Amino acid sequence: MTHEEYMREALAEARKAYDLGEVPIGAVVVRDGAIVARSHNLRELAHDATAHAEVLAIRQAGQELGGWRLSGCTLYVTVEPCPMCAGALLQSRVDRVVYGATDPKAWADRSLLEILQNSGLNHQVEVLPGILAQESSQIMKAFFRERRR
Repeated sequence: MTHEEYMREALAEARKAYDLGEVPIGAVVVRDGAIVARSHNLRELAHDATAHAEVLAIRQAGQELGGWRLSGCTLYVTVEPCPMCAGALLQSRVDRVVYGATDPKAWADRSLLEILQNSGLNHQVEVLPGILAQESSQIMKAFFRERRR
């Protein structure tokens, strides 16, 4: 599969979140060409501030693969990771993050902070931004436009 195809899987997860009234962010973890985990935001339903799509996908991947080190894995997520998720990605030793939309006000790759590729940390993550950015941005805009009504 291509980056775009994996990102479409993450977008399918984002639509699940949207349908649940959650901020529509979805994530999938891929290793050796296979999706090993998938999730979407569940903060409202779980009453858990850490129930971001990325964190939930990392947890699921660890369970599926039998360890916390996710070396060899790529995480696809519809929106640039926040600082908490960027930290979780570093701690899990994910090799690469591919994301769609950026958020210059709150996120942690290049928009506000550079956590994922910070050379002062003991692990850096390869980052590929902007894959299906328009689609990822549109679902977020639609969600918040609906909420404002």
